[in-house]
Amino acid sequence: MSQAKVDRYKEEKRNRAKIIKKEKRQWMATKLGMYLVGLVLVAWVGVSVYNGVTTKDASEIEKPTYTVDTTALDDFMTDLTAEEE
Repeated sequence: MSQAKVDRYKEEKRNRAKIIKKEKRQWMATKLGMYLVGLVLVAWVGVSVYNGVTTKDASEIEKPTYTVDTTALDDFMTDLTAEEE
């Protein structure tokens, strides 16, 4: 081994405890982040399902109303029946 490799190995051996602690902290932070993302997704799905299942009362739902002017059709039908007689 060259002297540079030996020096590098000795330095790594001296700092091994710090390196292991840093890796453990990073892994814990990653796991915590994954748990939080999972929790948010589960909560979001739960709220979406709850809002989809619960409905408003019939009195609270606004129903659309339509008006149709049938005077032209009535006049046409009256003319047809008048011509048949």
